[in-house]
Amino acid sequence: MADATTRSGSLWSAHTADLAALGEKARMRALAPRRGADFASNDYLAMSSSARLAAAVQDAIARGVPLGSGGSRLLRGNDPEHELLEEEAARFFGAESALFFSAGYAANVALLSTLPQRGDLIVYDELVHASMHEGLRLTRAASVSAHHNDPQSFDDAAREWRAKGNTGRVWLAFETLYSMDGDMAPVAAMAQVAERHDAIMLIDEAHATGVFGPQGRGLAATLDGRADTIVLRTCGKALGCEGALVIAPRIVRDFLVNRGRPFIFSTAPSPLVAAAVRESIRMLADEPQRRDDLHRLVDHAERVLAPLGAQATGSQILPLVLHEDARTMAVAAGLQIKGFDVRGIRPPTVPQGTSRLRISLTLNATAADVDALAATLAEVMG
Repeated sequence: MADATTRSGSLWSAHTADLAALGEKARMRALAPRRGADFASNDYLAMSSSARLAAAVQDAIARGVPLGSGGSRLLRGNDPEHELLEEEAARFFGAESALFFSAGYAANVALLSTLPQRGDLIVYDELVHASMHEGLRLTRAASVSAHHNDPQSFDDAAREWRAKGNTGRVWLAFETLYSMDGDMAPVAAMAQVAERHDAIMLIDEAHATGVFGPQGRGLAATLDGRADTIVLRTCGKALGCEGALVIAPRIVRDFLVNRGRPFIFSTAPSPLVAAAVRESIRMLADEPQRRDDLHRLVDHAERVLAPLGAQATGSQILPLVLHEDARTMAVAAGLQIKGFDVRGIRPPTVPQGTSRLRISLTLNATAADVDALAATLAEVMG
């Protein structure tokens, strides 16, 4: 046994040292169960536990919709529920086509690693999702970061690249609502940059879908249907399910089906989930009061939490930057002990020196819960 233990320690010594280094920096992660009032999830409209969504799933089961797909979409995994969802999503978002992925991470990787070609340039916001960075790591195109939410920085990067004699396509990659800062992109100005450079926009609407725009169609709703616009709308946040929809011109769908390795070589998403997402989209159109209630909750939270240091963003994400890793995690732990599920966020998820509490507002919490959180936060922070 001693020999086996010694060998195991030798085999995993580098990993053990890496984890120890994370622990010394107060950056060691661990899984924690749900507990207390929800100020951590992305279930912004509380649709994941809605009676209507549960009924839709029960109806789908009664209709014989299977849980598993049984294979990739290009083999036997292409269920009628996938195609029904994609047809309905394309109509709802006003685009030529939609393509359903099992996760937003896989979709972003597929978009950035597949669509831009050798000789092209991707200009991306410096704070885009990790999934976009993974796609950038795999792309054949050149890439350069732009200053956060700064259209001029995107414009300058494209101009400098052209001035060097490059003739490929320019791609602009950005989010409309950033998950750690809660701030919103200047979408109209970004569209103008795209027009000046004949560029294509890759827009991640993960945190805006369902919450903003007409019928919850997001902050980029005015761009839907344009030939230069590809929008990722995830289904695991405000829609209350899982997966992601790429809303785009038909050529993009066809190209991803033929060339997008994360799509081609993945087991298709659950047909039962596809049926649930279809109902979620209908709920966005039918139940605008959910958005209204959430925006009222945001207004209330900003009034009571801003005096404690939380940034008023106008969105459902309120960051409270505490700077130090250890203090951030200690305050988060104190809130959790008191019954409030608020999570601390540290580097590398956020820049060095900006560790924070990410206060996420959802309809799983009430105004009274927000008031209680504010009082407890003041107590825990001292």
